[in-house]
Amino acid sequence: MQLEDIDLTDSRNFVDHVPHEWFEYLREHAPVYWHPMDTAPRGGFWCVTDYDDCVTVNRDYDRFSSNKLGSLFQDMDEANLEQQRLMMLNMDPPMHTRYRRLVNKGFTPKMVRDLHEKIVGFADDIIDSVSEKGSCDFVEEISAELPLLVIAEMLGIPHEDRRMVFDWSNQMIGSEDPEYQIAPEAAGEAAMGVYAYADELSNRKRENPADDVISVLLGAEVEGEKLDQLEIDLFFLLLIVAGNETTRNLMSGAMAAFFEHPDQWQKLLADRSLLPSATEEMLRWVTPVMHFRRTAVNDTTLGGQRIQAGDKVVFWHASANRDEKAFDDPGTFDITRSPNTHIAFGGGGPHFCLGANLARMEIQVMFDRVLERVPDIHLDGKVQRLQSNFINGTKHIPVAFAPSAPLGR
Repeated sequence: MQLEDIDLTDSRNFVDHVPHEWFEYLREHAPVYWHPMDTAPRGGFWCVTDYDDCVTVNRDYDRFSSNKLGSLFQDMDEANLEQQRLMMLNMDPPMHTRYRRLVNKGFTPKMVRDLHEKIVGFADDIIDSVSEKGSCDFVEEISAELPLLVIAEMLGIPHEDRRMVFDWSNQMIGSEDPEYQIAPEAAGEAAMGVYAYADELSNRKRENPADDVISVLLGAEVEGEKLDQLEIDLFFLLLIVAGNETTRNLMSGAMAAFFEHPDQWQKLLADRSLLPSATEEMLRWVTPVMHFRRTAVNDTTLGGQRIQAGDKVVFWHASANRDEKAFDDPGTFDITRSPNTHIAFGGGGPHFCLGANLARMEIQVMFDRVLERVPDIHLDGKVQRLQSNFINGTKHIPVAFAPSAPLGR
């Protein structure tokens, strides 16, 4: 293998599997690598694959900015950037800190804890819907449903609207995948649909506030500041993607991992107390968000490389979570792994995932109910992965299991 053989810009290279062999080579030979890309500033970007360097880029907002050119891989024009900078994902402190304090009001530990019983009910209802058939698509009928129901519940989205939200989310995240991309402009149209829907939902909540995140955000103030409607629209979009896509793809990827490592499924089946450590290993192994992007604020040095102000810097959680210097035997899926300092939720700092505890709860509840209700679940066809170099996504997992009567909760 040579460095010139590696192309992390082409999403087609992520369809069969995440190219961990490329990341392993980069960590060993060029952990901070100037990756060619014709359309990027200066004709390329810095590809960061080492665990410690990824944590540094994520935390050090004074040197590596989310705000200057956004946190997503794609380069945007100034008009798009101006709007995207209003999204918390694309802010730096101190502005990010003020917004975080506002939106934290919708994700208090009590609000998350109070959802537990409802999440258990959702999970059982989902399994009820397939239990008598003895087969289903694990992604579309199980893992996609739970985070969608939970985020809809938190945001106050009516039950009848959730499928529409799911479709918009697919079209935005899966914009390079032929199955989801109906037309070249579909991702933009989906975003417009989300904004219009958020406007409509906000108007309803102003008239009839409820115990949900949108109602909380509409009334929240920090230092006399409130979110305007565009800011609420952008936060709504961020939540339906971050709160839906990531957890769905984590559970899907984890189920595929258990099929590849049946000994780990049997170990978890025998000892349900391993669920917390198993959840952390699922997060490390799958790493649903594979990278984020930053922009160098000034000339600086990272991993022995001289980085120029304005350079595009892409740091890969997917690589950091398999770094041999950070994890013993990282290529082994081990649900008893301890310690497990993965950075699936980010490597700490201001951008640590707002919904980390909610995601952990959803994962543990869903797998607990699957273990209890369909313990003999097994692969019944071919796993189909998403074409994306951003989301480690799984589109379809055909599964089979012994049919059983629904609980009828």
